[in-house]
Amino acid sequence: MAISKQCIGIDISKATFTACLCQCSDDGELVFSKTVDFSNDSKGFNQFLRWAKGVIAKDAALVFLMEATGVYYENLAHHLHKIKKRVHVVLPNTSKHYFSSLNIKTKTDAVDARILSQFGVERIHKAWSPPPPVLLQLRNLTRYHVQLQEQKTALGNIKHSKDCSHAIQIFILKSNKKLISEIDKEIGRCIGEINRLVKSDLGLHKKIEKLATIKGIGMITMVTILAETMGFEQFGSAKQLVSYAGYDVVQRESGTSVKGKTRISKKGNRYIRNALYFPAMVACRHNSVLKEAYTRIIQKKPSKMVGQVAVQRKLLILMYTLWKNDTVFIENYKVSSPDPKTETTLDSSEAELL
Repeated sequence: MAISKQCIGIDISKATFTACLCQCSDDGELVFSKTVDFSNDSKGFNQFLRWAKGVIAKDAALVFLMEATGVYYENLAHHLHKIKKRVHVVLPNTSKHYFSSLNIKTKTDAVDARILSQFGVERIHKAWSPPPPVLLQLRNLTRYHVQLQEQKTALGNIKHSKDCSHAIQIFILKSNKKLISEIDKEIGRCIGEINRLVKSDLGLHKKIEKLATIKGIGMITMVTILAETMGFEQFGSAKQLVSYAGYDVVQRESGTSVKGKTRISKKGNRYIRNALYFPAMVACRHNSVLKEAYTRIIQKKPSKMVGQVAVQRKLLILMYTLWKNDTVFIENYKVSSPDPKTETTLDSSEAELL
């Protein structure tokens, strides 16, 4: 049997990953290997490559396919790319739709690896290449910035409760105040390091300056979006980006009996939604284009949150468009009224972001 395509699907987690080889013959028949588990470290990578060498067909091109699951896939993807292997990294939503098309009801690591290997031979995927190191470093810094802000908020809540408590010890109040002060200093250092990294990359700095022409978004927001999307490199369309961020709209309607609420899925990157929350509130007031859209939406849907979520989505798409086209935002440039039949809004009860 002549093999025309072959792919090793990899289902990866923090400590281990599961691999399965799928081979497609000239007549379209699929043959799968047994699934094998490996440790997610350098020792496991070497064992994995030895296993792959023993099961693949020598005369057919080999590709490796895995999901972009958190950060756990990164070490293996970089290792395979470094030794000149062809790697595909797919977005989780993309693979989920493929799984659904096969009507797969069982979900285990072995099943996931098997289906991912089949996905690799049946579909055409873009080859993965490592993102610039500066974006990886910025992602670490922006996530650390979020963690520091969350700690500060938690300590602020403790301070409020202690201030209102009876017979509270002075030691607790002083300790809490000291911790908040230290976190403020660390937040300042973190922001300084972010600014330093951005300025160290001239190309990135110039493109961020173009994004800054959008009223309502600041440096931390822009850097967070770029770091979480790796410069929008994995996205071929705004629709894919919206889905990745969890802003894709979910509708549940059937006949006259089922009238579910329209909502965003929130099955996506929470850091993106978190970063756009306050900028959207500012844009609703000071960005004339987005303010008009916001006003139009809340006239139909009384909840302000519905309009703010829509503005967040529009901001994300606008950033993506400016980045891809390498251009600046020109307010009121070729503005046309949207078709009310195609404009999607969300019900207030489902519009929360966090």
